Amino acid sequence: MQSRWNDTEAQQFIDAAKAQGQPAALGLRVYSSRLIGQDPDLVLHGGGNTSVKIPDAEGGAIIHVKGSGWDLGDIEAPGLPAMWLEPLLKTRDVAHMSDEDMVAYLRRYLLDQTAPNPSIEALLHAYMPHAFVDHTHATAILALADQQDMETVVAEIYGGRVGFVPYVMPGYQLSHACKNALARDPSVEGLWLEQHGLFTFADTAQASYELMIEFVTLAEAYLAGRGITVPGPEQTDRKMPQPLTDTLRAALAAGGALGAEPALDFRATPSIRTYLARPNLAELSRRGTATPDHVIRIKPFAMILTEGAGRPEIDLALEAYADEYAGYFNRNAPNAAEPKAMLDPLPRGVLVPGVGIFGLGANEKAARIAGDLYEQTARIVNAAEDYKRFTPISEADLFDMEYWSLEQAKLRK
Repeated sequence: MQSRWNDTEAQQFIDAAKAQGQPAALGLRVYSSRLIGQDPDLVLHGGGNTSVKIPDAEGGAIIHVKGSGWDLGDIEAPGLPAMWLEPLLKTRDVAHMSDEDMVAYLRRYLLDQTAPNPSIEALLHAYMPHAFVDHTHATAILALADQQDMETVVAEIYGGRVGFVPYVMPGYQLSHACKNALARDPSVEGLWLEQHGLFTFADTAQASYELMIEFVTLAEAYLAGRGITVPGPEQTDRKMPQPLTDTLRAALAAGGALGAEPALDFRATPSIRTYLARPNLAELSRRGTATPDHVIRIKPFAMILTEGAGRPEIDLALEAYADEYAGYFNRNAPNAAEPKAMLDPLPRGVLVPGVGIFGLGANEKAARIAGDLYEQTARIVNAAEDYKRFTPISEADLFDMEYWSLEQAKLRK
């Protein structure tokens, strides 16, 4: 992975920020956030988050954190809502806070009460003492993060420069887990989040961004040293199978949850074909998503069809999928802290061995997002399986993410 930092472009963002009466650091935060967001091997569709801390005139500081609902790829200053930093730091000594209380607390200290909700990981950003903090779900990182017992491997790859954080659910718990990891070794330059992603931090935008590039590159090199190549995003090289597409769309429309005209996004790449040809595909595709928040876009598992499926087979497959999804819900909903209402039981991805993958959605954007996530998932899973075993978060943890009130708020937007 190569750094795309350009001093001339960075200066343009500084100049634009100053012209709007904003600090240069905020302009640089917008610039490096876009560098991250425009690289699909770092984040996809609203994934990841960034922040910057800027001293104020009274000797305190303001923290700007990516706002919920914004995409790093085209983020602007309003997408990085500002909060007073000092009140956020006081929560370091508060052992527990509910999700709803955390959101209310963050909003209380917004400088602009009309701003979007800060990221659910805003407190994590606040706890890091560095000026710039970056978080991604990089493809090569996930191929290794979605493995068991990787703490010693992380130490081997990074030589102690990256701390290891066992999986905990994003939000308040994760913020404190990362705070504790940094307290154990304040010298680390990043944090490896098991089954989740990677954080880097530094005192300048360029240093934090280029640490991210360096650390992802080191993960790529580690895999390459074991004969495993993680290709970048690939183009679909086969035509959409029209009869299957039309029949699938009609069957989905009859289900109702995706509207009268469901959108289908077809993908067929070399990595997708390799993934679909795996002999354990049925079991492999049901292990879970490559990073936790993907579940709100593509559900916990996909549906599988044969190449020549007609309407009767598709209807039976949709019925079986709905039954399987209901079973997943019924196993996990009783363990939730509050009552949950089951979401629609239609798939967001259809795997067709020998053909390709369909991303599904109520509109073209939703289908394209699903397609992008499945295309990346194929590349991640291929590398993870070739290394050892693709092991994402458990079904119970996946359910907690899919039915988490704060994540559901993203979909409502």
